[in-house]
Amino acid sequence: MLPLSLLRAASGSPMLVELKGGDTYNGRLVNCDAWMNLNLRDVICTSKDGDRFWKMPECYIRGSSVKYLRLPEDAIDKVPEDDGSRHAVRRGGGRGGEYGGRGGRR
Repeated sequence: MLPLSLLRAASGSPMLVELKGGDTYNGRLVNCDAWMNLNLRDVICTSKDGDRFWKMPECYIRGSSVKYLRLPEDAIDKVPEDDGSRHAVRRGGGRGGEYGGRGGRR
């Protein structure tokens, strides 16, 4: 199971995100992209020292700043099984082998 497929399956679920700087965000996952950038809704942000809190209707978190994610356990059950079919299509062996490459015989 890939981390991105787990995140996509957890869309709409509550989650906790800890950033590399120490701040934490609790909210519902709205969306994530290929770089693990996250959109959260109904967010409570806690400062790294734990003495300040902010409530936000929504926020965007850059994936490269994420240190830790906590998802509900039932999110794993929502992930579709990967049958490996997207890796089944191969063209050639690289550098021109078996009908791939730059010109030559066909």
